Amino acid sequence: MPHRYVLLALFLIGGVLVTHPAWAAVPTEIQILTTQCHQGNAEGCTNLGRMYGHGRGVTQDDFHAADLYRKGCEGGDMRGCAILGYVHSIGRGVAQDFLQAMDFHHKACNGGDAVGCFFLGGMYGRGQGVAQDFSQAADYYRQACEGMDADGCFFLGVLSEDGRGVKQSETDALTYYGKACDLNNKDGCEFYAKLKQQSK
Repeated sequence: MPHRYVLLALFLIGGVLVTHPAWAAVPTEIQILTTQCHQGNAEGCTNLGRMYGHGRGVTQDDFHAADLYRKGCEGGDMRGCAILGYVHSIGRGVAQDFLQAMDFHHKACNGGDAVGCFFLGGMYGRGQGVAQDFSQAADYYRQACEGMDADGCFFLGVLSEDGRGVKQSETDALTYYGKACDLNNKDGCEFYAKLKQQSK
C-alpha cells in the first residue's frame, strides 16, 4: 500500500498523526470547564459561559452563557458578576436592565474585580441606570486602572485630558494613556503619542 494511503488509514482510524494539537484543544477545554462547573467551580462556570457567548468550540448561545455567568457570580467569581452585569446592560441573553447591570457591576467592583469597576465607570459616564456623573465615573475608572485594567486607564486619561469629573491635566492624561499603552491598549498608545506631540 502506498505510503500516503497508510497515513490516510491511520488518520481515519485514530486521527493522531495528522491532527494539529490546537484543533483538539477547544473541545477538550469545553469538557474540562463543563466538569469544573458541574463540580461547583465558579470560575469554571464563568469561563464556560464565555465559550458559549463567543461560540468558541460550541454553538453560540447567549442565553446559556448568561445562565453560566449567573452561576459563576453566585458561586463567588467576581468576573462572572462583571460579565453578567455587562450582558444585562446590552440585553444579550437576558432582558436589558440597567439597574440589574449596576447591581452586578457594584458586586464585582466591591469584590475586587477591575473589569467590574471599569463597567461601573462606563455606566456612570453614560448615565445608564444612574444619573450621569463624571466624577463617579472617574473614581471607578481609577479603581479599574489601579487593578491593571487597560480600558480603565485609557478612559481616565480621556477624562483627565477633557477635565470631566477630574481637574483638567495633560500631565495626568499622559500618565494614564501611558499606563494603558503599557497594558497593551492600542488607543492608549495612539492618544499618548498624539497628546505628547501636541504638548511640544
